[in-house]
Amino acid sequence: MADSFEADVVIIGAGVIGLACGRAMARAGREVIVLEAEDQIALHTSSRNSEVIHAGLYYATGSLKARHCVNGRRMLYAYLDAHGVAVKRCGKLVVAIGAGEAGELGNIMARAQANGVEELRLIDGAEALSMEPALSPEVAAAIHSPVSGIFDSHAYFLALQGEFEDAGGSIAFNTPVLSGAVETDHVRLETGGDNPATIRARCVVNAAGHHAPQIAAAITGPHTANLPGQYFVKGNYFGISGRAPFSRLIYPMPTAASLGLHLTIDLGGRGKLGPDAEWLPEGALPPFDYRVDPARAGVFLAEVSRYWPGLTLDRLTPDYAGIRPKIVPRGAPSGDFRIEGPQTHGSPGLINLLGIESPGLTSSLSIADHVAELAG
Repeated sequence: MADSFEADVVIIGAGVIGLACGRAMARAGREVIVLEAEDQIALHTSSRNSEVIHAGLYYATGSLKARHCVNGRRMLYAYLDAHGVAVKRCGKLVVAIGAGEAGELGNIMARAQANGVEELRLIDGAEALSMEPALSPEVAAAIHSPVSGIFDSHAYFLALQGEFEDAGGSIAFNTPVLSGAVETDHVRLETGGDNPATIRARCVVNAAGHHAPQIAAAITGPHTANLPGQYFVKGNYFGISGRAPFSRLIYPMPTAASLGLHLTIDLGGRGKLGPDAEWLPEGALPPFDYRVDPARAGVFLAEVSRYWPGLTLDRLTPDYAGIRPKIVPRGAPSGDFRIEGPQTHGSPGLINLLGIESPGLTSSLSIADHVAELAG
């Protein structure tokens, strides 16, 4: 027979968003349990990305992505510095090839400034090449963002977990949420795993990443009337052998599905390229295949050679992949985060976090404060 108990706050998912929310709410005096289906923290979207601290250049002004990226970036740098987590404010160049792309940089610049991004400069191709001589001479202009950076995301996750547990929070691993219901004065959850349980919580935060839309649908209540679809985009990465001849992050112009095949340098000086945007078939569900097809190297070479002509195919090695949890279909404009509490969807005690893809990692501390406010 399943155990049955009551709880104050239950957070579903021990990725970076769940951990940050747990930390914020536990430090505010709430009793918090995090339920994680896996046997460790941050196994999926949180740890399978570029480890970039985004400035907030691209997101629609007034959107949750713009608000939480800019605010979250400032909070994240302060947090990393205070907790001794390795970070490098290396800066970033968004490069435009030819006059056509250069004309689009002004729109990105205007949006970024409207979003409150600091220290941006629009520079010509000559200055871009003086900063990064390995760039193509076809680079006609660039945006220089000094506040972009890279960091040790795993050390950040561990710091969040430590603070959460120090504040009295606990994580139940191997505990998937199977179903639930919004009831009169609580949300009831049914969990599986080795120790199935019925949990009645005053507040439930659904921060389940890839599984968040499925879990939202499996918890009966008024919120189910307006749930988005779920779509998944695989982002593949290739490693670069030898030392990459760049000191900053190099980004091409963004596409509808991603920020393009960008070049990042990790804290050890190793270069990597990605992610691309490989839409999975509609109806695809986790668990996902994270293997990288070596045949994609040719596409990576063709794309990246536009801004780095010195790259050769023999330097590319399949590395890792991540899956972006989208809530808009292929061809639609890029969706915003959906962070919805009872005031929005009408289900008391339930907060759903849907479509938390990039820049979710940069935004995590700001999102956590937002969720804590919604929870009251």
